[in-house]
Amino acid sequence: MTSKPQGRSPAFKIKRPKRSEVNYCPQFPVGETEATLEKLRVELLTDIKLRNGKEMVKAKMEKTFSYRRYEVIRDAPMVQDFKGRWPALFDVFEINSEFKRLTTLPLQSRFLSKLDLLSRKLQALYEKRGGQIGKKLKQLMEEMKTESGEDDLDSVREGVLRALCVYLNEDPENLIKDHVGHDNTVFEDYAEETTVGIFTSRRHEAQSKPDDIGIILEGQVVIQELDNVPLAISLLFGLLYALNMDYPPQLRYFFEVVQKVIMELDGGVLSRKAQALINRLYE
Repeated sequence: MTSKPQGRSPAFKIKRPKRSEVNYCPQFPVGETEATLEKLRVELLTDIKLRNGKEMVKAKMEKTFSYRRYEVIRDAPMVQDFKGRWPALFDVFEINSEFKRLTTLPLQSRFLSKLDLLSRKLQALYEKRGGQIGKKLKQLMEEMKTESGEDDLDSVREGVLRALCVYLNEDPENLIKDHVGHDNTVFEDYAEETTVGIFTSRRHEAQSKPDDIGIILEGQVVIQELDNVPLAISLLFGLLYALNMDYPPQLRYFFEVVQKVIMELDGGVLSRKAQALINRLYE
């Protein structure tokens, strides 16, 4: 992450659009002004509380997309402030919709389907890896099979993604932090210190499924009660696009692979690690 001006931390900078960001900063809809779109934004704060407001929210989020992008790029707001202004965005459906508005591509379905296509090849690469990284990969994949069984698709996906971090010589705990027990202070300290991450929480170590899974950005829990970790990773990736955030340096290769290998977005220029991974996947 890049550093903030003094007095504001942590933050994200304005970045140049990736080639895959087709609608990086589109024009306002014909006939709309900043004032009229601001009025719609305020209406959204009420609409999201309505029992039957889903279609209104969907339509107004679509109409205010350009205004939201303008705000992100112009002001680079803190996530907490942005969520206060646009709470409707922090929802599984709307994150998927925003990503498609930006790139014209589906997020969750594309991520999971491509991951499934690559899963066996990735596992084969993990088995071939030697040295200390190879030992870590073997242990991680064995734990995955022991805890969940080979038929639990979500757990297999999660294991493959955690192992991808290890394979790229990055620490999966920088991506996913597992919490056990009821010590809220420990969790609050972790959340406050986390700029980009996913958490799982269990009451007891023996639980096979977490009680909660969520996403943290800039010290704030922005979405929780997600069904599984692979879903959380896809949504985190989508939020990084929607909020114009840089990939955290300690996970730069992981997110590069997600973007350019799994999602196949802007894959023309690759780091050596990503290029080596592609070469080995398709040998």
